[in-house]
Amino acid sequence: MCADTTETTVPDYKTTLSLPKTDFPMRAGLPKREPDWLARWEKIGVYDRLREKEGRPAFTLHDGPPYANGHLHIGHALNKVLKDFIVRSQQMMGRDARYVPGWDCHGLPIEWKIEQKYREKGQNKDEVDVVDFRQECRRFAEGWIDIQREEFKRLGVTGNWADPYLTMNFHAERVIAEEFQKFLMNGTLYQGSKPVMWSPVEKTALAEAEVEYHDHKSHTIWVPFDVVSASDFPNTGACMDTDLLSARVVIWTTTPWTIPSNKAVAYNPAISYGLYEVTGTPEECWVKVGDTYLLADALAEEVLTKARLSDGQWTRVRDVSADELAGLTLAHPFRGVEGGEDFWDYDVPMIDGEHVTDEAGTGFVHTAPSHGQEDYDAFVKRGWMDRMTHNIGEAGEFLPHVPLFKGLEVITAKGKEGKANTAVIDKLVEVGGLIARGRMTHSYPHSWRSKAPVIYRNTPQWFAAIDREVGDGQDTYGKTIRERALTSIDKLVKWTPQTGRNRLYSMIEARPDWVLSRQRAWGVPLTCFVKRAAMPTDADFLLRDEAVNARILEAFEAEGADAWYKPGAKERFLGNDYDPSEWEQVFDILDVWFDSGSTHAFVLRDRPDGSEDGIADLYLEGTDQHRGWFHSSMLQACGTLGRAPYRGVLTHGFTLDEKGNKMSKSLGNTVAPEDVTKQYGADILRLWVAQADYTADLRIGPEILKGTADGYRRLRNTLRYMLGAVTHFTEDQRVDAKDMPELERYILHRLAELDHVVREGYAAYDFQGVYQQLFNFCTVELSAFYFDIRKDALYCDGDTARRRAARTVMDLLFHRLTTWLAPILVFTMEEVWLERFPGDDSSIHLQDIPETPKDWLDEPLAAKWQMVRRARRVVTAALEVQRTDKVIGASLEAAPVVHVREPDMLEALKSVAFEDVCITSDIFLTGDPMPNEAYRMPEVEGVGVVFEKAEGEKCQRCWKILPDVGHHAHPATCKRCNAALD
Repeated sequence: MCADTTETTVPDYKTTLSLPKTDFPMRAGLPKREPDWLARWEKIGVYDRLREKEGRPAFTLHDGPPYANGHLHIGHALNKVLKDFIVRSQQMMGRDARYVPGWDCHGLPIEWKIEQKYREKGQNKDEVDVVDFRQECRRFAEGWIDIQREEFKRLGVTGNWADPYLTMNFHAERVIAEEFQKFLMNGTLYQGSKPVMWSPVEKTALAEAEVEYHDHKSHTIWVPFDVVSASDFPNTGACMDTDLLSARVVIWTTTPWTIPSNKAVAYNPAISYGLYEVTGTPEECWVKVGDTYLLADALAEEVLTKARLSDGQWTRVRDVSADELAGLTLAHPFRGVEGGEDFWDYDVPMIDGEHVTDEAGTGFVHTAPSHGQEDYDAFVKRGWMDRMTHNIGEAGEFLPHVPLFKGLEVITAKGKEGKANTAVIDKLVEVGGLIARGRMTHSYPHSWRSKAPVIYRNTPQWFAAIDREVGDGQDTYGKTIRERALTSIDKLVKWTPQTGRNRLYSMIEARPDWVLSRQRAWGVPLTCFVKRAAMPTDADFLLRDEAVNARILEAFEAEGADAWYKPGAKERFLGNDYDPSEWEQVFDILDVWFDSGSTHAFVLRDRPDGSEDGIADLYLEGTDQHRGWFHSSMLQACGTLGRAPYRGVLTHGFTLDEKGNKMSKSLGNTVAPEDVTKQYGADILRLWVAQADYTADLRIGPEILKGTADGYRRLRNTLRYMLGAVTHFTEDQRVDAKDMPELERYILHRLAELDHVVREGYAAYDFQGVYQQLFNFCTVELSAFYFDIRKDALYCDGDTARRRAARTVMDLLFHRLTTWLAPILVFTMEEVWLERFPGDDSSIHLQDIPETPKDWLDEPLAAKWQMVRRARRVVTAALEVQRTDKVIGASLEAAPVVHVREPDMLEALKSVAFEDVCITSDIFLTGDPMPNEAYRMPEVEGVGVVFEKAEGEKCQRCWKILPDVGHHAHPATCKRCNAALD
C-alpha cells in the first residue's frame, strides 16, 4: 500500500457484541471441589432446613442396613445412590422426603473378626467374659460405622447422618427383644429339633439368606441295602414273591457322611421299577454274578454301567410294583459290622415320597431325617420323631456315641473336607456296601461369610411357626404369618420391577418355619425362660409373663442387651414370682435378620423422623434381598403388625465388570467407589447409576466410566452456555409466553412435555428414562438446535423483543434443568446454581421443581415445528457436504434453494425465518419440482436442497453475507447490526 493512499479502517465490532459471560469452568475439577460442597451443605444444614418446610406430605424411604464391617464396595455405592435419587427427587416434587441411614451391627461377621484376633494371640474366646467380648464387638462396629458414614457422604448422599439408626443402640436392642416377645406371647414361638443349615466353621445355624451356592466337588456313592423281610399285600392277601428277599435296593448320594444316620429308603409309586440280575462281571468289580438289584427302569443302565458292567452282563428279571416296595424291610449297610456295637442293627423301612424322581441317581432316595428337609418332613408326616438321630456335633464331627467314626469331621474348622466321607466310604467297601463310587462337581450351599461348605444338621433350635394362627387379633390380612405375607405381597405392595412380586411370593409360599436362633454371643438374645422339667411340647414349657417381659425391656433400654448376660440376670428378671432353679435362661441369640427385620419398629414407628403410620413408602435393596431383608421384614412384621411394613419395594441388580463377569479381588476386576471419586468425582459415579438399567445387572469399568465422563462434559458445556446467556438477566426483562416468537413458544412446549416426563419418571423411579430424556434435550434440542439458532440473536441483536424472549426462555430453562438434574448430579447442579445465585444460604437442594404452566403446551405449534426441524435436517446435511468439500467454510456463506413438495410444510417454512433456523445468510423456498442435482435424505421425503452461495458482502459484526452490507452509517454492517450499534 502506498503511503499516500487513503483507506477506511473497519472498526473492531467484537466489543459491541453481547457475548456470554460466566466464570463457570469448562473443566469440572470434581474430585477436588466436591468435598467443599459437602462441607457447605453440612454448615448450612440443608437436610434439617428441608424438614422445616411445613404442610408437605411425607415420603419415607427406609434404609436397609448395610453391615458395619469393611470399606464400601461398588454395590454399596449403587444402592445408596439410587436411594438418594429417590429421596431428593421426591423432596423436589413437594414431599417431605425423610431418609434415616442405618447399620446392622450384630452377628457373625463382626464376632468372627474378634475371634480371629483371639486366635492370632493364642487365646480361647470361650474363656473371655461374654460381656467383655460383646463390648469388643460393639467397639469394632462403631469404628466401621464412622468410616462407612464418611464414605457414603462422599457420594453426595443426603440424610440424617448425625443421628442414624443402629441395631446395637440400647433402644433398638430393647425393641428387638420386645418384637421377639410378641412371638413368645402370640403363640408362634416354639422350640423344635429339625435339620437346619449349619456352618461347622462358624458353629452356628444359618438362614437361607446367609447361604450362597458355589460349585463343589463331592463324593458320589451307590450303596445297596439288603432286603431282610417282605410282608404280604395287606389289601389283596396275596403273598410277596420270594425273589425279592435276596434282592438289594440301591441308593445314590453325594453325602456319604450321612449314611451312618440313615433311617429309611424312599421310593415314588409313580416311577417304573424293575428287578435286575447280574449275569457277568469284569475282573475288578464290586458286584457278583447272581446279585439282584432293585432300580428305577429309567436309571438302571446308567447305574449298572457305573458298577463297571457292560451290555449283556445284566438282565431285567421282572417289574416290581409299588405295593411290593411298600412291603420291603431293609438292613442298614453297617448292620452287624465289627465294632459297630449293635448301633445299626435296626430295620430300615421303605417309604413313599413324591420328592423321589428317576431323573438322576437310582430311583430310590437314602433318607436321613436329621440331615435333610424332605427326609425330615417324611418322618414328621409319619409321626416318627423318636427315630431322629443326633450323630453330628456343632463342629461338624461325629459325636462320641457313634461307633467307628467318632471325632471324624465332615468339614474342618478351616472349611476344608474332613475325614468323615472317606472313612464312611472305606468302611462301606470293607463290608461290601458299595457297588460304585465317583466324584461330581455341582452347586452346593456355602456360608456367605466363611465361604465354607455347610451341612444339614439336626439340632434344637427356636422357630417362628408361619402356619400357626397368630393370637394377636390382627386378622385383616390373614390369621397366620404366611397368609398375611402372601396377602400383603398381592394387595398392599407395589413392586419395581413387578418380577420382584413373583420371586418373594414363591419363596414365602414354599418356605418352612423361620429359624430364629443362633448359637453365638454378639446379638440380641432370645429373651425367654424354659421350665427345666418340661418338654418343648408342654403348655408350661415357655414362661409367658408380661411382668417378666417388662423388667427385661426396662433393663435393655437402660443397659442394652448386655443386661441379659450380667451376673444375677435370671434372678433379676424372674423377680420374686418364680424359683430360678426351676427355669433355664436361653442364651441363643436372634438371627441377625430378625434384627434388621424389626427395624420398622424402632425406626419407622418410634422415631420422630420415621413414618406417621409406621409403614415405609419404599424399601430398596438388591435382588438378593428377596431372600434377605425384604423377606425377614415381611415375616417379622406379619407376626407383629399383621401386614407388610412397606408399601413399595424396589430391587436392583448386581454390579459386574465391563465384560459381564462377577467382580473379585482375586481377578483384579473390582471397582472401588473411592477410586472413582478420586479420579472422576462422585457425580460421574452417580451419572453411571443414572444411565444404567438398574433392574438388571450393571457393568462398570474404566472404559464405561470414561464414556460416562465424556457424556458429562457434553452436558456441562450446555449448562455453561446457558449460564452465559442469562448473565445479568432481570425480572423487568421477562417476556410473557404469549408475546414470544414461535421458536421460543415451541421450546416452552417442550419444557411442559419434559416436566411431565420428569415427574412421571421420578415417581416411577425410572432414572435412566429421566436422564436420557434430559441429556437428549440438552445436547440435541438445545445445543444443536435452539442455542445454535438463537446464538445470533443473543450476540448480535440490540434490546429487541426477540432477544428478551430468548433470554427469558434461558432463565426458564435454567430453573428447570437445574432442579430436574439436581437429584442425579448433586454437586454439578449446586455449582451451576451458585454461579448464578451465590450466597451463604443459597443451595439448589433447597429448591423445588418449578410448576410449569399448562398453557405452555401447544400441540399444533409443536407439530408445525417438527416439520420445520425435519426440513432443517436436510438443509444442514446438504451444507455439510459443501463444507466437507471445502466449497464453503461456514453455513452463513450459503443461500440454498429449498424445494418442498408438501404445501403444508412449505407454508410452515415460509411463516418462519427459515434462514435463521438453518443459520444461513439467505434461503429460497419453492414448491417447484426438485431438480436431479438437489440433495435429498431418504428419511425426510419431499425436501430437496440446491446449494447456492449467498450474495453480497460479509457483515463484520454478525458475519452474515447480505446485499445491504456497507450501505449503512456504521461501516461494513448490515441493517440489523447498524440498528444495534445505534
